[in-house]
Amino acid sequence: VQLQASGGGLVQAGGSLRLSCVVSGSTFGSYAVGWFRQTPGKERDFIASIRWTSGNTYYADSVKDRRFTISRDNAKSTVYLQMNSLEPWDTGVYYCAAGTGDLRRAQYDYWGQGTLVTVSS
Repeated sequence: VQLQASGGGLVQAGGSLRLSCVVSGSTFGSYAVGWFRQTPGKERDFIASIRWTSGNTYYADSVKDRRFTISRDNAKSTVYLQMNSLEPWDTGVYYCAAGTGDLRRAQYDYWGQGTLVTVSS
């Protein structure tokens, strides 16, 4: 399974970005695909995940304010993370990953290269 993340950039506080994660590989159909954020000196924090086959989603408590929405486009083999009302603390490198297991505690074995999001105040 290979993942390619893109869509990061510089945005002002209050703005929006949509991150994309193109997933490829012959056996990723039943996988969970998740988005994570990492800031300097900190561990990667889970944001949201989606089951490729069913479209079921799960969000971290920190983003259950619905500023962030995860979705997928099967035809394009792409998972998206729509981020609205961005704040400076959303700044970080965003990674997508694919794994197996329950959406709440999936084991992520495959990682994309990350895309940088910078939110200015």
